[in-house]
Amino acid sequence: MKKICLKARAKINLNLDVTGKREDGYHIVEMVMQQIDLYDVVTLRTIDSGIEIQTTCEYIKDDDSNIAYKAAEALMKDFPKVSGVNIHIEKFIPVAAGMAGGSSDAAAVLVGMNRLFELGLSREELMVYGVKIGADVPFCIMGGAAIAEGIGEELTPIGGLKEQWVLIAKPPISVSTKEIYTNYSTASIRAERPFAALIKAIEDQDMTALSTLMFNSLEEVTFSKYKMVEKLKRKVQETGATAAMMSGSGPTVFGLYKSYDKGYKALKHIKKLYPQTYLVKTYNKRMMEETNHE
Repeated sequence: MKKICLKARAKINLNLDVTGKREDGYHIVEMVMQQIDLYDVVTLRTIDSGIEIQTTCEYIKDDDSNIAYKAAEALMKDFPKVSGVNIHIEKFIPVAAGMAGGSSDAAAVLVGMNRLFELGLSREELMVYGVKIGADVPFCIMGGAAIAEGIGEELTPIGGLKEQWVLIAKPPISVSTKEIYTNYSTASIRAERPFAALIKAIEDQDMTALSTLMFNSLEEVTFSKYKMVEKLKRKVQETGATAAMMSGSGPTVFGLYKSYDKGYKALKHIKKLYPQTYLVKTYNKRMMEETNHE
């Protein structure tokens, strides 16, 4: 029996701007996604046949509805040499939090099985599998930071925020991405979007400019339905964050801090109110790391 352990990292959105809607109902977006050093540990082991999956989170199903199971199934269909795989997911990324936790686990399964069974697939080929499984999976395979356009599948890698302290706080609720997008009105689309200036601010590590340019179109919808999320954002802002915003469709809110001391002071304050609060750094490597942790 062979095994491999991988770190499946979470992401935050430094920008999420809905710019239109296609005839098929999908929304067109301009996003910037940034990985952070908060991760699940995904362990894959070879077995005689089939797909087995276990997680440390009681809220996640361990059957074929799990996105990580779907990732394994996609490769098994195309590669007869893949006899069977056991997938164990140790969860640290908050669930249903707008941080791509499930997508990152699925990405780890694709990357891990490629290495474990020596399938010889390139990163780009793995990303093709990923887009069929979930919109965020290709980015989680790519890693680092990237611009995402179209419906989120058109990725352009960029240099992300370096060594930036990030406070992550999730209130005790779950938010349906589908529900938020369904209730988003295209009438809210901004006429002017300084997207190029936002990218330049990220590349220049100009946190002052970035704080004025970061934008999330979905905040107004999530805030109207879940007042707790809006309240949390205000509390993070009050801790002295350089910038604060909801990630994805929520409910997670993040704050950016100039120093560890400022971030840690905010962590102590916010964690008393919301236990699922973490202080981590941004992450910019483009290779999914292996780990000995189980």
